[in-house]
Amino acid sequence: MEYSNISALLEKYWACETTADEELQLRAFYAAHEGTLPPDLQEAAPLFCYFHAEGEGHAMPELFTDVKAPWETATVIRPFWHGWMKYAAILLVGIGMGYAVNQFLHKRDMTADRYAMRDTYNDPKLAYQETQKALQILSRNLNRGKTQMEKLSYFSEATEILETDRN
Repeated sequence: MEYSNISALLEKYWACETTADEELQLRAFYAAHEGTLPPDLQEAAPLFCYFHAEGEGHAMPELFTDVKAPWETATVIRPFWHGWMKYAAILLVGIGMGYAVNQFLHKRDMTADRYAMRDTYNDPKLAYQETQKALQILSRNLNRGKTQMEKLSYFSEATEILETDRN
């Protein structure tokens, strides 16, 4: 190849305008040429000789291929219960929520029945007698507490007398 063509290719190479075929021509030229070169071609000789030497025996491995790595293709053996365990968990949550709603409704109905306004006696005279009995028990208990309070008031009066004597 003539030196003028190589000089033109080098100018294109330094301007980043060469194609892959033109770069292969430059590598082949520098690899096959023995002897002295003109000074403008000598500065690129070590670079293209290196490219030629590296390109022969060492191919760059493909990094981004569609072939999966061994750890990506390995099958995972899962225990047999992993497949249905999620369904069992959902079923248990549903049963739990159903039970909670049932208990809430049952308690609500019981409280409504307990405090509902309704008659407990069909006979008004019997109801009056039971009310009188309940009020008598209440009165007796209040009077018992009244006697205890009277004893406490005597104690309080005695402590006041003692305190006024000291002052």
